[in-house]
Amino acid sequence: MIDITLQNFETELLQASLQQPVLLDIWAPWCGPCKSLGPILERLEADYGGRFLLAKLNSDEQPEIASQLSQAFGVRSIPFCVMFVGGQPVDGFVGAIPESQIREFLAKHVPDAGELEAEQDLAEGENLLDDGDADAALAKFIAALEADPANEAARFDLVKALLETGRVGEARAAFEPVAAQAADTITPHARFAALALWLQAAEAAQRGLDAGALQAAIAANKRDFDARYALVQLHFAAGRFTEAMEELLEIIMRDKAWNGELARKTYVAILEIMTKPQPKASAPATGEAKGGLQLAGPATVAPADPLLDQYRRKLSMALF
Repeated sequence: MIDITLQNFETELLQASLQQPVLLDIWAPWCGPCKSLGPILERLEADYGGRFLLAKLNSDEQPEIASQLSQAFGVRSIPFCVMFVGGQPVDGFVGAIPESQIREFLAKHVPDAGELEAEQDLAEGENLLDDGDADAALAKFIAALEADPANEAARFDLVKALLETGRVGEARAAFEPVAAQAADTITPHARFAALALWLQAAEAAQRGLDAGALQAAIAANKRDFDARYALVQLHFAAGRFTEAMEELLEIIMRDKAWNGELARKTYVAILEIMTKPQPKASAPATGEAKGGLQLAGPATVAPADPLLDQYRRKLSMALF
């Protein structure tokens, strides 16, 4: 638990909420309900074992912060609790409500123990993968899914890492629980749909594709799209993404609609796989409130990838 002031508002509240949810309890010494709510919140912070941080703000000593938050939520009384997630205020409640209702409120914003463990394993796995230790990374991704089977990032990273290390059968087994999401014709999951096409390419390559024969067939007939797409799958399976996209562009420029726009869909899938997920960050800043207080941290923007930008432009030019 920490006391919030104008001096530490950004670091201890906004920045801290990028790492874990922070519940801000706005209270005053003269407020009777505040005195009953405070101990409940402190006990819950301990019960939740660090899954959220409790911060306190004395509205008498910090009227500027209390006023701006009250105006933002349309609240005129205390105790007033505001949940900060990702660098911004996202929800709140007013009054000394029962502990059961507070737990219901926390459940909307605070990860359960399994989710938190999965996020830790996932982060460690990604670091291990960056360091070149694929086996240790795979173990972490598997542990993340065991802790939280619904963790989409962990499943994506696990299947991706298995494909990158040539373990196609294991990748298929790991992918099966989300295969329906990838195949949904109305709202397909973009990243899982991309994995589905990568898996198909890897399985096709395993069945045996002769690069020389395919290149000879293409040389004899530029519109032999079946041969060209098979060559794409060889490149895709081997992680030669730019080579695969160049061949796909040849199909798109000659026949955009070929095989249900399969070339365009595969091109987009490769871009999806090459795109790093957005880092955890705050939403765009709300701007400075009256008195200069900013209620949300600055947005974090992932740096542009020149290669991805180049191939997005190539696709746009081929399509339009």
